[in-house]
Amino acid sequence: MSVGRFGPTLTPDGATFRLWAPAAGKVAIVTDTAHMMEKDSNGWFVAEVAAASAGTRYHYRIDDELDVPDPASSYQRDDVSGRSELIDHRRFRWKAIDWRGRPWHETVILECHVGTFTPEGTYRAMIDKLDHLASTGITALELMPLADFAGSRNWGYDGALWYAPDHVYGTPDDLRELIDQAHLRGLMVFLDVVYNHFGPEGNYLGRYAPHFFCDVKTPWGAAIDYRVPEVRAFAVDNALHWLGNYRFDGLRLDAVHAIPEPGEPSILNDISRAVGILARQDGRHIHLVLENDDNRAGLLDPSSGVPNGKYRAQWNDDYHHVWHVILTQETHGYYEDYAIHPRHLLARTLRAGFAYQGEASAHRGGRARGELIGGLPPAAFVNFLQNHDQIGNRALGDRLEWSADARAIEAALAITLLAPMPPLMFMGEEWGATTPFPFFCDFKGDLADAVRRGRRREFASAYEMFGNDVPDPLALSTFEAAVLAWPDPGQHLPRHALVKRLLQVRRNELMPHLGNAMFASAELCQNDRLLIARWSLGNGAQLHLRANISDHNVTDDTSPMPGRPIWGGELPARLPAWSVFWSVGAT
Repeated sequence: MSVGRFGPTLTPDGATFRLWAPAAGKVAIVTDTAHMMEKDSNGWFVAEVAAASAGTRYHYRIDDELDVPDPASSYQRDDVSGRSELIDHRRFRWKAIDWRGRPWHETVILECHVGTFTPEGTYRAMIDKLDHLASTGITALELMPLADFAGSRNWGYDGALWYAPDHVYGTPDDLRELIDQAHLRGLMVFLDVVYNHFGPEGNYLGRYAPHFFCDVKTPWGAAIDYRVPEVRAFAVDNALHWLGNYRFDGLRLDAVHAIPEPGEPSILNDISRAVGILARQDGRHIHLVLENDDNRAGLLDPSSGVPNGKYRAQWNDDYHHVWHVILTQETHGYYEDYAIHPRHLLARTLRAGFAYQGEASAHRGGRARGELIGGLPPAAFVNFLQNHDQIGNRALGDRLEWSADARAIEAALAITLLAPMPPLMFMGEEWGATTPFPFFCDFKGDLADAVRRGRRREFASAYEMFGNDVPDPLALSTFEAAVLAWPDPGQHLPRHALVKRLLQVRRNELMPHLGNAMFASAELCQNDRLLIARWSLGNGAQLHLRANISDHNVTDDTSPMPGRPIWGGELPARLPAWSVFWSVGAT
């Protein structure tokens, strides 16, 4: 079956509009006037509109009864149910014309939410913070999803129009300017994309293209059916849209374990291969990352030059969860899987990536979780202590700073930022921000009430404990509380100074040799308080770690730490509580 191209195309004589609407009897494209569209045998409606040009506003009229936006709209000035706007993606004049990206082993990520990253909450306002990121040692800015969502505020995972960067943050060219300015400073820019569901408001596909969906339900709505060629093309083209028209350096695919009908071959394979073709054509470094609760190691391959059916890396929830148990002693929810011998599980993540590689998960009813990593290198695992999920999916949206000892957090940072796995931090973490990041959205009516009820069910014990202190996800004040409180310029922040020093060591001592780094070993001594680990670097040297991950001083009576110290100085015979030492040298 031939598959058409979604969205309008500008031509010398106007524009060609296309809509896949197999369940519609007739469709009109409405600009200043209505233009009837011709339908082919595969359900595609097509019309040539001579008067259309960049800036033309339009919508589709389905069976003379429903006006809908273009599902591949490039811009929505009037939110998800308004008219779409025709955008000429070729008009923007890029300044970083020689930018081809950075290799994956140079990746240090800061994840952020555009609407709360600055008081203004815009793409343009973020530009003023790029120098801060570059001077800190960040090499990649990761934006939470931008696909147009309903209302004025949202995390972005409820996007209804996948191709349109949400208007509340600025115009498409504002987004391009942010990315261009980041590239001029040597920063990569990644984007979170959601291919497992559409947002609950503003999605009209069920009316005229119900083939998009299967009978399976995800936690967020009807699941997408990638067995259908047109549906598959919609997602593949969307990935290429962000990477091509906006020059993002990579994508992070959200919760791919929640795609119940991936098709054959998997939609993940098709996206990767299509992106690999783009990377080869443009001579670019393009990086694809997964979030996947199933720990499917077979999907990962960070060593290939361009994507070729697989993915650079996966967000490593195991690493976060085990550290969270160690730092806070919390063992409820999914943390129950890390409650027994958490330090041993930490050692496993340091020597083998995932903690769960086929073992039974108590939190999942005893179901086996994960796959053996085989020969995967450290580069396949993005490690973090905090991210939007692990802060925002808490009743209060509280950060580690609220509950963990500062010395312990700094020790965990010293391990995370110098281990050979690509590190990620959440906005403000680099200076120890305490700003909460609770869940927020801007739905109305019954949908808003359903969100409130769902949160109350999910956090019933928290509501019992904190009562009205649990923020209402629909309240404007909840969003306003999440706006990052930036420190005054010139203010000395010890945590920021620490992170800058750590990332300088990573850049100078490790980054040139991380491309071919391999796992070696990690073990615990002294009643599980002393962590000893090492990795092989690409230049043949060994990276060594000794850390006291406890509140008590520990005597190190093991063999001397080999090599040249790069962090913590010379190793003492007695390691203070929460102290970390790194060296580079022989085995």
